Amino acid sequence: MGKGTTSGARWVRRGAAALAVAGLLAACGGSDGGGSLDLTILHINDSHSTLESKSKTLKLSAGGTAAVDVAVDAGGFARVTAAIAELAGQSPNVLKLHAGDAITGTLYFNRAGADGEADAALMNTVCFDAFTLGNHEFDKGDTGLKGFLDLLKKGACKTPVLSANVKFGANSALNPSRAPGYVSPSTVVERGGQKIGIVGLTIAQKTKASSSPDPDTTFEDEATAAQREIDRLRGQGINKIIVMSHVGYDYDKQIAARLSGVDVVVGGDSHTLLGPVGLTTTAVGSPAGAYPTRVADKDGKNVCVVQAWEYSQVVGELKVSFDGNGEVTQCNGTPHVLIGDNFTIAGKAATDTEKTALRASVAASGFLRITQPSAAATAVLQPYKDKIAGFNVTQVAFAPQELCSRRVPGGVGSVDYGRSSAACNAEGSVSARGGDIQQLVAQAYLDEANLKYGGADISLQSGGGVRIALQGRTTAAQVIQVLPFGNMLFRLDITGTEVKGMLEDGLEAVYGPGGSSGPYPYTGGLRYDVNARAAFGQRVTHIEVRNPATGSWGPLDNAKTYRLFVLSFNATGGDGYKTLAAVPAARRLDIGVLDADVFFSYIEKQPKDAATGLPSLKRLPTELYSTRNFTGPN
Repeated sequence: MGKGTTSGARWVRRGAAALAVAGLLAACGGSDGGGSLDLTILHINDSHSTLESKSKTLKLSAGGTAAVDVAVDAGGFARVTAAIAELAGQSPNVLKLHAGDAITGTLYFNRAGADGEADAALMNTVCFDAFTLGNHEFDKGDTGLKGFLDLLKKGACKTPVLSANVKFGANSALNPSRAPGYVSPSTVVERGGQKIGIVGLTIAQKTKASSSPDPDTTFEDEATAAQREIDRLRGQGINKIIVMSHVGYDYDKQIAARLSGVDVVVGGDSHTLLGPVGLTTTAVGSPAGAYPTRVADKDGKNVCVVQAWEYSQVVGELKVSFDGNGEVTQCNGTPHVLIGDNFTIAGKAATDTEKTALRASVAASGFLRITQPSAAATAVLQPYKDKIAGFNVTQVAFAPQELCSRRVPGGVGSVDYGRSSAACNAEGSVSARGGDIQQLVAQAYLDEANLKYGGADISLQSGGGVRIALQGRTTAAQVIQVLPFGNMLFRLDITGTEVKGMLEDGLEAVYGPGGSSGPYPYTGGLRYDVNARAAFGQRVTHIEVRNPATGSWGPLDNAKTYRLFVLSFNATGGDGYKTLAAVPAARRLDIGVLDADVFFSYIEKQPKDAATGLPSLKRLPTELYSTRNFTGPN
């Protein structure tokens, strides 16, 4: 594990040496620093308002010679609550931690009561020992964050909220003069008669650039703030230190190497799955490293780094052994992937024989955990679930003219021609420019990015990701049908050359060998001519970028860097967008906001229709359509 056999052997030698020294001290009557301690840390991160369970397809053995696709109900906060309670009951010294980004990402955040109300209620079914602030906790500004923390404090848990590197501005609702004790650099808990310090960290640059903290709220360098707080705790005689960080897995490892006195890093932000290769073979996901990942601090001492993926799917269980001097001698654990036992194969319920084999396959994995949702947490969730159901039937917009749906432009007989209504096809506009609703969604991403998420120059929405047209009175459920896949949005910094490559990738995925209509590119702030008859690399010409300040259009600059707002699906190579998949991590940012929620926010800002009083959703001006001129393949 960790960095391989050599590292593992070094870890064992260090642990053995530390134990030997501790033993000698004890034998000689010397101080043992409080005695040894075995600690269990149960943790989650990046739950992002994902409170309901979802169906997941795994590859398991149903008794045959090869694994089969098996659909199960998976995750959900009620399962998190149940798993933490059950695992906590199996160990004497337990900490329950949430490493940030509890809110934003589904309609439960802002359509089921006050912003974050449902999240706070479900968090209080666990009673976390500490919660660190993630970047998305600042999405509604400092005042919005205080509102969420007020909701969290309403329960009996009184979970400590941590961040050592945030300094709330003089005018902030969370300035200590107005909200004393709301956010602390660290907290101290006692387990087994011994004190443990927990330090919180919030990703600095990302939060300031892409969330919405108050202008005078600042974020210090993460390692500098962490070391100061570690030193303060050690000065009080506390020799067991956990850094609960929302900075990302790779950065966690870098920070740990810069620190002195840290024992465990419980992380978040990067949505990293850690664990064995079996996670891949069972189709859970692709782990980025071992659980735990073992690294050394600046003094060469052992540090255990963990993270628990995303969206209420995994509860991490880390077991750490400390010697009498507070040194880590051993750590191991399991990323428990939470699933139900309602197995279905090829759409049919598993037989009793298959269920027996499937349960054995689950047990053999070592990480899949059949967990029944907590009845108490399910009951807490129900009224919020009812509010979402009520919201879904609420009328949220009025489209006075049909917002035609078409994945690709083209005339009679062209691919996807039948998707548009007869009335839309009779107009001919969709044949020239493509779908109105597709274009509107791309524009919504761009406009909202510039209002809330640090800004963007251009946006991308593939045609097949937008599913229905809209006309007349429109319900929330219909808006969700427009964007039903639950994609999060990313921001990528890409060069003009990569912009051209992105567009060519999308068109190759449509008009190249084995192509389909779904990947056709719709963009906000970008327009171009398309010749589907040309060869790959030559289908897009006369690319122009819009200046949002002046409304003027200018040629794409191949050497310039542009900020692209794009679905996670396309950002990671979905629909054939290979150029985007190749953009390095340093130039990509997971904004973590739901596509449909961005569209809702855009809709709410539109002028009201006089007759209905609803926001009016109209077709965009022709100049904003991304396909300016289109030549079909035939």
